[in-house]
Amino acid sequence: MQEPLQAAERCSFMKLVYLSPVPWSSFSQRPQKFVQWFHKRTGGEVLWIEPYPTRFPVAADFGRLRADSVSQCSKLPTWIHIARPRSLPIEPLPGSGAVNRLLWSDVLEQVEEFGREKNILIVVGKPSVLALQVLSKFPGVRSFYDAMDDFPAFYAGLSQIAMRKRERLVAEQTGELFVSSSALKERWSRLDKKVTLVPNGLDKNILPEGVRARQRRGGRAIFGYVGTIGAWFDWEWIDTLATCRPNDEIRLIGPVFQSAPVNLSNNITFHPPCSHRDALEAMSCFDVGLIPFKRNQLTSSVDPIKFYEYRALQLPILSTKFGEMGFRQREPGTYLTETKQDIELMAEAALNHTYVEGSGSFLRDNCWEARFEASGILGN
Repeated sequence: MQEPLQAAERCSFMKLVYLSPVPWSSFSQRPQKFVQWFHKRTGGEVLWIEPYPTRFPVAADFGRLRADSVSQCSKLPTWIHIARPRSLPIEPLPGSGAVNRLLWSDVLEQVEEFGREKNILIVVGKPSVLALQVLSKFPGVRSFYDAMDDFPAFYAGLSQIAMRKRERLVAEQTGELFVSSSALKERWSRLDKKVTLVPNGLDKNILPEGVRARQRRGGRAIFGYVGTIGAWFDWEWIDTLATCRPNDEIRLIGPVFQSAPVNLSNNITFHPPCSHRDALEAMSCFDVGLIPFKRNQLTSSVDPIKFYEYRALQLPILSTKFGEMGFRQREPGTYLTETKQDIELMAEAALNHTYVEGSGSFLRDNCWEARFEASGILGN
């Protein structure tokens, strides 16, 4: 296990190797924001290693590939280099690393060339056999694991067992851990190493102009959700909301990977995926922002970025009490439900909420730059 370096040494890193959990071309979120901040802070180059399949394929993967067509289309910055590992989808099997290593030879050579002077920082955003091989090539180089989710909870069977083992190995072989939620901090604090809570945040530069405190409007209200609709999405909760608000619209925007019940209320409307900027514009038309996630192992470690975006847009929030949202009972404009019986009362309260102050201080305290600076990863 590597020992964390002193703060004075941290500013010397001029290059970053980042093993990402998401493609560079996907919606800009924590991984993209981190490497952008790193470059702005240090001027250093980044080698971004795209994710590859770390479990056996499932039918939903094909729909996810189609959804990825809504992505960033901007020109690649000159300071970032993209590596795309080829692999067979066999990683849960013993010995898969030896097989896939033949396909990774060009990527591993690229990493070695990139880090030849050893002035690099290695960040693992997703546990994998490739991540372990990269770490083994640079013993003594500063590294950390940024645990953004309970990754094994997204898998099942042999894939879950293999991921849990890989994740622990990555956590043990990196020097420090950064985690995105209180549940993840509690889980990883059992290891004998430094664990720092770095909550999610938001990009204040892409919010629509003219954000102001909203007031309840007459007529049909819009309760809206923007994001992926997957196994964590609570359809029963959504339908209960639609039933108790029959004269309002429940607007869902995003790709659907978890089939909806066929008998949903007719005031629930579906809209296709869109770019992140368009998604924020769409949110600005809502009267209440929704975060309808189930309460289970999958969501227990989640700190939803939607919370920060809704708040920055001065939207009241109606959410289930899952993951990090469970600690936000007293946040302004945030209304949490613990049972289906709470929904009608909380929906009315959210719809009638008016923010007293603007979003300036919230933006300043919860932007990605503030998050990463507070982490101390590059020293002060």
